[in-house]
Amino acid sequence: MKIVKLSSSQFDRFASTHRYRNFYQSSMYANVMTKFGYRAQFLGVVNDQNKLIGATLIIYKEVFMGNKIAYAPRGILFDYENAENTEKLVRKLKKVLGKQGFILLRIDPYIPLTIRDAEGNIMNFNNKGNTITDNLKNAGFEYKGKTNNFETEKPRWEALVLLQRDIREIFAKLDKRTRNKIRRATNSGVEVVKDINRDVTALYNFVGKKDRKPLAFYKEICEKYESNAEIYYAKINTETFLINSRRSYEKEVEYNTSLANRVQDMSLEEKDRNSYLNKKMESDKLITAYKNSLLRATDLLKSNPDGIIIAGALVIKYDNAAYIFTEGGDDDYAYLNANYLIKWQLINDYNNQGLKYLNLDGISGDVEKANEYNSLNESKVGFNVTITEYIGEFDIVLNNFAFNWYKKMNKNK
Repeated sequence: MKIVKLSSSQFDRFASTHRYRNFYQSSMYANVMTKFGYRAQFLGVVNDQNKLIGATLIIYKEVFMGNKIAYAPRGILFDYENAENTEKLVRKLKKVLGKQGFILLRIDPYIPLTIRDAEGNIMNFNNKGNTITDNLKNAGFEYKGKTNNFETEKPRWEALVLLQRDIREIFAKLDKRTRNKIRRATNSGVEVVKDINRDVTALYNFVGKKDRKPLAFYKEICEKYESNAEIYYAKINTETFLINSRRSYEKEVEYNTSLANRVQDMSLEEKDRNSYLNKKMESDKLITAYKNSLLRATDLLKSNPDGIIIAGALVIKYDNAAYIFTEGGDDDYAYLNANYLIKWQLINDYNNQGLKYLNLDGISGDVEKANEYNSLNESKVGFNVTITEYIGEFDIVLNNFAFNWYKKMNKNK
């Protein structure tokens, strides 16, 4: 076995047929990252018969005095089930990368460990998962731990909506709260459109602070992935928003009046009047909310007669599936549930195109436990998702002396 350098075209040909292929392990992603301070190289793994049996893109930066840290996004494309070959691979990588001044290599293979339903119940599992983990550990990789939340580089848990089904069946199986939020967004005048110009500027207003990447990064994603990068926006139709806000306000006022009459009806028993009083108090709160919404809608129609963008998503289509790369929205309009409507539009569009699934991106694996990611999980799991748990992150130190110096210099970072 030996490690060889590959051209981008050689690498893409190999990656396009590998069972663990993904859009991160591609020349497109390499081209994006090299625009933002990273370097990239493609490496191939050749067996004794001179056959290419593995390959990887690694991206890296110099950290100090010519020493570099490498990352293989979504892992090396390789068969880790063979312990002997895995050990040979690691020995060769340490030798080749060590000579180039690399002190650490991180991988997070795109290998499913379990497949679960929306409640987190295991439906299927990779019976080679433990073997692969043990082989990597025995070969010298340090397993970074099975976290149920988010690891250093990429999510270990992702939520997928299976497509190629009747759209009415898909909608019927959504969580009731999710269906209601989709309807509420539509009834509020939120509309979803695909941006044929693929202008990421408005989306960046929602995701820039969260993702901590420059606007130019997303522009490069759109440029390098070409037509496979698509942008969707949710927009308030301000005229419809005003009409529906007025209707909701007037309807609640009418209901509130009927409750007030019940409270004052002395022919009713006291416990019944108290019950109506409690309902009226809740209605009073809604009237205040609807009145504020009506005032906001009136102002919005005056200042934005053509509508206003309140949420967006960037999607990458790859290998007969679609992946939400990033998404975000205006917090002031979060109550309109535009992000739910965007996902529903994506499901419709990609189902019509015959794609296999829509990947909603990362979630916390603790879908049944209260944690800081509850709102994130709710916005995805309610779409009757299939949850994929991946094998996780592994690090290997390639030069102990240099890496220990690096850690000492950066211990406070």
